[in-house]
Amino acid sequence: MRKTYLLVVCLLSFIFLWGCSTKPTASERLSEYIQLWNDQKFSDMYSMLSLSTKSEVTEEEFVSKYKNIYEGISARELEVTFIQPDEDGKEKDEEQTYSFTLSMNTIAGNISFDEKVRVVKEKQADEEEWFMEWSPSMIFPHLEAGQEVKVSTIPAVRGQIFDQNEKGLAVNGVAYEIGIMPGDLPENQDETLEEISTLLDISVEEIKGKLNQAWVKPELFVPIKKIDPTNVELYEKLMKIPSVLKQDVESRVYPLGEAAAHLTGYIGNISAEQLEQLKDKGYNATSMIGKAGLEQVYEDRLKGEEGAIISIKDTDEIIAEKEPTNGEDITLTINRDIQQAIYDQLKGDMGTSVALHPLTGETLALVSSPSYNPNDFILGISSEAYNGLVNDPKKPMMARFNKTYSPGSTIKPLTAAIGLNTSTITPNDTKIIKGKTWKKDESWGNYSITRVSDRVENVNLESALVFSDNIYFAQLALDLGKDQFSQGLKSFGYDEDIDYPFPMNKSTISNNGLTSETLLADSGYGQGELQMSPFHVAAAYTTFLNEGNMVKPFLEVNTDFTEATYWKENILENEQVDIIAQDLKQVIEHPNGTGHSPVLEGIQLAGKTGTAELKQSKEDATGSENGWFVAYNTENPSLLIAMMVEEVKKGEGSHYVVPKVKGVFEAFGGNVR
Repeated sequence: MRKTYLLVVCLLSFIFLWGCSTKPTASERLSEYIQLWNDQKFSDMYSMLSLSTKSEVTEEEFVSKYKNIYEGISARELEVTFIQPDEDGKEKDEEQTYSFTLSMNTIAGNISFDEKVRVVKEKQADEEEWFMEWSPSMIFPHLEAGQEVKVSTIPAVRGQIFDQNEKGLAVNGVAYEIGIMPGDLPENQDETLEEISTLLDISVEEIKGKLNQAWVKPELFVPIKKIDPTNVELYEKLMKIPSVLKQDVESRVYPLGEAAAHLTGYIGNISAEQLEQLKDKGYNATSMIGKAGLEQVYEDRLKGEEGAIISIKDTDEIIAEKEPTNGEDITLTINRDIQQAIYDQLKGDMGTSVALHPLTGETLALVSSPSYNPNDFILGISSEAYNGLVNDPKKPMMARFNKTYSPGSTIKPLTAAIGLNTSTITPNDTKIIKGKTWKKDESWGNYSITRVSDRVENVNLESALVFSDNIYFAQLALDLGKDQFSQGLKSFGYDEDIDYPFPMNKSTISNNGLTSETLLADSGYGQGELQMSPFHVAAAYTTFLNEGNMVKPFLEVNTDFTEATYWKENILENEQVDIIAQDLKQVIEHPNGTGHSPVLEGIQLAGKTGTAELKQSKEDATGSENGWFVAYNTENPSLLIAMMVEEVKKGEGSHYVVPKVKGVFEAFGGNVR
């Protein structure tokens, strides 16, 4: 019995050892090779090639060929499949031929093909094994030794941005490419180049560098710099210079230039960092990409998708081809004429303005000043000019309409709304306020609140708004208490992100809560730590035209639009809305109203002024002021404008801004449509 047991153990051990020493079949070796291929382990693949293949191609050539081709065509989702047969054929045969399938996604779309591979048995490193007979056709059919794969891109047409009347804001147009015909340069070449240098704002050294490129010949046009076709004076001066010519070239064009720069933004060459982040989204080293404004916000929709052709170089053999998909055109609710008119009023100031249709929520203008010309970035801005913009203390590159500022007295209608809504005040309630300064009690120490005018002592809501009485609204905030006041501001969207395509900073009540009575009191009339964006100010005032609902602004034309969407609903009751709306009319119509002058004949407005004092402390006598004015037309409420100008002269405040806003209304007869 024991002998039989030992015999069985020995037999099983022999079978196990024999099985372990069995060489892989040809198909098993090919499966191993294909797994390496799918993992793109090209060096390991090379070790499995036949001697005859290795004599034709080095490991370095093999690896670089695969890497260069796959990287060049942006190969991804590579999958090589091979169905291993049940039987590997006659073991005595010295070679086997199998079929495999390769599929992958590329810059030119999906590629899939079937190809054959020979697997041969030979001895390498004293071991007899199966090896692959490789050829370039295993990368692509019809690719032969010595041939290269070529990738050609077919650019997509970038989508354009239009205003509500289909007028261009960011469009595909033409620029003048100014160049030199070297053979036509006169003898006084240095003087000629100096003149070109001055006109084009480009150094003589840079011009000479372009003229000294290897491809340059006397009879060939050498591009130097693009210019704006509308700059007729510059063009005519250049055309008078011997050897200077121009060619029309496709170019991105921003028709409003500075007036809409922060809205449209601009495009530019993709950076190495951006390319690394976006390499799987169809970008390449020569791609243009949105750098700022809506060009950046809408980049995915505007850019389209490039087409591509993968072919075998110097042959007619096309491996794959994909047509480009042009970018999407986007139509905005912006009114180009209003945008320009507001910018003309602000030009030269540090300020910003937002215009809305208060009943629909259409955004009619988003303006920031000072500005820059986005066309300069397309035509070629010099490093000196760019650094000048970046280092300018007035920050012309910064959009201001989405930033937050102290709202000053423009907050008072909101404070009034909170007071009415909580029954803390009624329209006829009066506060006895004597003199220009007030403090609650001695616990405030030397701290007090100052109002502009002390001509009214029995102050009700209407007179408080007409005379913009700081003390009245400070007392109202104290009567409300920090919880009711904060909750009321939140009902108007404070501390809440705005759902809007262009990123907007959210308005905030305070840094660490309304921690003191003086901070609460100051907040009631728009000082303290309150911060509000001009965009939000404009949106908040739509509450007084929409039965207590605050409209939700939107930026793109909606052909299916039927009625306004509200950001905040039922903030106020109709009666409360009517009270505040009538008082805002008196701010403009009352002879002593802060928004009365200048008078516009035939145009009825309602609104509120504001002056935000920017001080380090109550005793700071050197602080500056920001002036505000918000207004809308009452007879045909189709235009609401909120404007803020920074660092107006001391004491000038809103008086500097009121004529600018009224100037826009006057230009449009008080309404848009």
